[in-house]
Amino acid sequence: MKFSVDKHDKYVSLTLEEPKFTNDNAPGLKSELYLLNAEGFKNIIVDLSHVTECNDAQDLSCLLVGDRLCKAADGLFIVTGISDELATIIELSNIFQSVTFVNTIEEATDFIFMDELEKEFRGAK
Repeated sequence: MKFSVDKHDKYVSLTLEEPKFTNDNAPGLKSELYLLNAEGFKNIIVDLSHVTECNDAQDLSCLLVGDRLCKAADGLFIVTGISDELATIIELSNIFQSVTFVNTIEEATDFIFMDELEKEFRGAK
């Protein structure tokens, strides 16, 4: 599985550099999400802009794992870069009801920084 990771103070972004989202690379993505969470990253952005094909909605279940990990750490899990092909299968799977989707990485980072500011104002970490 080809991917890149870009670590920052408040978040980490993971870009899946594969044209297909399959049951071959979904477990690898899930493992990487666990590792990033174990490193202390509570805000994770997954960029799927390179992905143009996904044949099975079950493969997308690893995104639910990332969402659950981040929520348990009081953070955010955001997916960006969804193609029209992926949008269709995401809609059919109802995964959009749990996972936050935005159009660009810039929107995702803005979302995270706004959330962090809100937490500071409320007195949380």
